[in-house]
Amino acid sequence: MSHLFVRTLREDPADAEVPSHRWLVRAGYIRRVAPGIYSWLPLGLSVLHKVEEVVREEMNAIGAQEVLFPALLPADPYKATDRWTEYGDNLFRLVDRKGADMLLGPTHEEMFTLMAKDQCSSYKDLPLALYQIQTKYRDEARPRAGILRGREFVMKDSYSFDIDKAGLDASYAAHRGAYIRIFDRLGFEYVIVQANSGAMGGSASEEFLAISPNGEDTFVRSPGGYAANVEAVRRPLAAEVDASEVPAAEIHETPDSPTIDTLVAQANALFPRADRDWVAHDTLKNVVFNLRQPDGSVEPLAIGLPGDREVDDTRLEAAVSPAELEPFGDEDFARYPQLAKGYIGPSGLKAAGLRYVLDPEVVPGTAWLTGADKPGYHVINLVAGRDFEIDEHLDVAVLREGDQAPDGSGPLGLARGIEMGHIFQLGTKYAEALGLKVLDQNGKLQTVTMGSYGVGVSRAVAVVAEATCDDKGLCWPRPLAPYEVMVLATGKGDEIAQTAEKLALDLDAAGVSVLLDDRKASPGVKFKDSEILGMPTSVVVGRGLADGNVEIRDRKSGSARPVAVADAVAEVLAEIGR
Repeated sequence: MSHLFVRTLREDPADAEVPSHRWLVRAGYIRRVAPGIYSWLPLGLSVLHKVEEVVREEMNAIGAQEVLFPALLPADPYKATDRWTEYGDNLFRLVDRKGADMLLGPTHEEMFTLMAKDQCSSYKDLPLALYQIQTKYRDEARPRAGILRGREFVMKDSYSFDIDKAGLDASYAAHRGAYIRIFDRLGFEYVIVQANSGAMGGSASEEFLAISPNGEDTFVRSPGGYAANVEAVRRPLAAEVDASEVPAAEIHETPDSPTIDTLVAQANALFPRADRDWVAHDTLKNVVFNLRQPDGSVEPLAIGLPGDREVDDTRLEAAVSPAELEPFGDEDFARYPQLAKGYIGPSGLKAAGLRYVLDPEVVPGTAWLTGADKPGYHVINLVAGRDFEIDEHLDVAVLREGDQAPDGSGPLGLARGIEMGHIFQLGTKYAEALGLKVLDQNGKLQTVTMGSYGVGVSRAVAVVAEATCDDKGLCWPRPLAPYEVMVLATGKGDEIAQTAEKLALDLDAAGVSVLLDDRKASPGVKFKDSEILGMPTSVVVGRGLADGNVEIRDRKSGSARPVAVADAVAEVLAEIGR
């Protein structure tokens, strides 16, 4: 410790939002350089390399071969696949001195595709799996939580190349199995969920989410085994209703009722129902957004959903990607005089020519209380399919506990997680865009089908820290800890220092990685630092030495036991499973 490049902090960093961020900074594992950008110090780099090695071993085990691309890339391949535009502001773009467009790689699908195109000409060259562990760059609008969501991060991305869909299925299954082994070895609790492909493209897609209350991703799962990121959930359409007995639609004056709550109150006061009170679920709320496409064009999108539901911006953004959401403001209402702010109805939307999508609960025969397209007026008994058309359904409402799973496996429960891995069946999107074809058994050119598979390597360091830390500091699982054992010399006198040093040397000779705290600091400081640094086992050489004993402490359980100095090495080896 007297030579280790580390300095622990007694106070939390001001920008720390989650435990992993707080303790990795306080323990001297990482240091902030700029928002979303961190330097790795020796202890942190040690953990990062151990995570990399776990990933590397499991990738090699399925026959994948490691390569390494530059992080600075030409723009042309990304323009060919449209991702130069689709990535939007998240892409770090730059221009070199000769005026050529360049970028810092967010992912490397294009580069892997071109490498395979350069090397592979026949079906005999397939199947092929390549991977790299490389620094990636994304210009996140709101980097947060330390290395959990940064603008620069380390990622393992791998790609499979096959002659047909059957080969892709086999490659996908092999990677899926490798990911299960990787995350089992890293030791945190995770769940595999259905997911959206987003800017990556492709069809089949699954995420590996580390279960955490501090996670940014919300996922759902049912008692019957369904699990999905909320962005991928598609609630089933409600059953159609017989509306033959529903009276004709009627417009009523509803002054001062631009919100759902005020509308329900006015409805119960002015035209009460005979069977029960009006509730928010009886109302059809119509919300309008602007969608800005990658080419800069803007088009409105109207969403109709029950009044007791809200639009989930995250689900909507995923559904309309690569377009970006923008508010529909007063200037927009001025351009569409058919729309009455606070009183929008299906008729006004149709008259304005806006794209109108409906929640899965809005099906033929359902009757609604909704805007009449005139300030201060609403219409009742407006029946879907009778009084207004249903052109398209889009499920982007905030999901709730108890919503039914799309596969009929029961009610959904909500939880939060941190995305640790994402696997995609890309199909032929990138191969077609970049001309990756090989000759098949019949001598005919066939487009190669691809898969893409990512693991957040640097994020894994934070996820493990998040899952294992406590209110005293970090608490690493032994396979990832920078050192397996920390020996503390706590007390004055040469005998204590010499005994601690000999124990450290003997453990080192036995193949144990050891950190010796030989600093001239108080026992309290050393104990505090040992807890913050989080090595799984500590050996304390201090007052007990007068009786011929040292103390072995377990960081995770907090247990401590005295052992004879002569037995200390053997006891530590037994403790750590050697």
